[in-house]
Amino acid sequence: MKNIAAIIPAYNPQQSLITFVHQLLTTAITQIIVVNDGSDAKYKDIFENLKQIDGCQVLQHDSNIGKGGALKTAFTYIQEHRRMFRGVLTVGAHNQHTLQDIKLILTMTKVFSEGIVLGVRNFHSTDSTFFSYWGNRATTLLFELLYHRKLMDTQTGLRYISINELPWLIKVKGERYDYDTNMLITALKRKCPIFEVEIGQLRVKKNTIIQYDEIANAGTIITKMLMNYLKPRL
Repeated sequence: MKNIAAIIPAYNPQQSLITFVHQLLTTAITQIIVVNDGSDAKYKDIFENLKQIDGCQVLQHDSNIGKGGALKTAFTYIQEHRRMFRGVLTVGAHNQHTLQDIKLILTMTKVFSEGIVLGVRNFHSTDSTFFSYWGNRATTLLFELLYHRKLMDTQTGLRYISINELPWLIKVKGERYDYDTNMLITALKRKCPIFEVEIGQLRVKKNTIIQYDEIANAGTIITKMLMNYLKPRL
């Protein structure tokens, strides 16, 4: 049954997002929720075109809040409208995730129907830089040291989340990319199942600024992780 909603946080997206949304609607996804996170005025036409697509809902932030804030806006929208979904899929707006990888995660939800399913990226790909590889390694090792669970990709944006997890996810602290890590920390504390599925190669579109860069500064992520560990506020 096609009852999965895709959530796309979007800040200054490219025109290709429109094609991408059409492609997503050919899969097991019933509804797409795009959150315009305070994009510049010149991107208005892209969001207007998205609004015309049957099955695509556009939510609006007046100013840029951050990826975490955009995700929580979409989670809240689904909760308030009592949509009959069995889960949601978070996806990047800048071609970070291939349709093939998305279909793989959707297929795996038939096996892992509860909790959170992470699409784990391959940091050995040709697109992966020295800093992204070792940044991921450092954050993975620290996460394991602090929380006693080895997760190979704590910053991946391709995640399937069971609808049952949304009430507590809305309350998780963090408005920007630190929300991705905080989500996993809270899930472990709540004994929420976390599954990992290996997806294709890491995708970095060259000569393009990805506003919601999932290969965020490792030093900042590590600092946030340590602060949360020493002074929990989740």
